[in-house]
Amino acid sequence: MEAALARPRSRMLTEVEQQLMEIIWSRGRSTVAEVVDTLAQTKPVAFNTVQTTLRILEDKGFLRHSTLGRAFVYEAAVKRDQASTTALHHVLGRYFNGSPELLAQTLLKSRGLSKTELTRIEALVAEARKRI
Repeated sequence: MEAALARPRSRMLTEVEQQLMEIIWSRGRSTVAEVVDTLAQTKPVAFNTVQTTLRILEDKGFLRHSTLGRAFVYEAAVKRDQASTTALHHVLGRYFNGSPELLAQTLLKSRGLSKTELTRIEALVAEARKRI
C-alpha cells in the first residue's frame, strides 16, 4: 500500500486568510483579540479559529509576530501589492498558460468594462509601450 504524500502548504491565500490579511494590512499591527473584534462587527468568529489562521499565515510567510505581555502582536511580512502580484502570477500560470495576452483578452471579453476603466487601461498600455 502506497503512503499518501502530504500536500504542500499553499502560498496562496484562502478567502478567510485574505480577510485576516486585509485587517492586518489596514491596521498595521494587531493582536488576535483585535482581529476577532474587527471581524465580529460583521459576523461571529471564534477566537481559536482566528488564532489558528494567523499562525497558518505566519507559517506561510505572510505574517510575523512579536510579543506584548502574553499577547502575540501580528504584522504583515508581505505587502498587499506583493501578495496581489504573487496571486496574479499564480492565476496567469495556472489558467492562462502564462500568457498575459490571453488574460487581458479574457478580461476584456468577459466583463463589461466602463468607458472610464477602458480609458485607464489604454493609458496603462500606452505607458507600457513607452518602456519597451
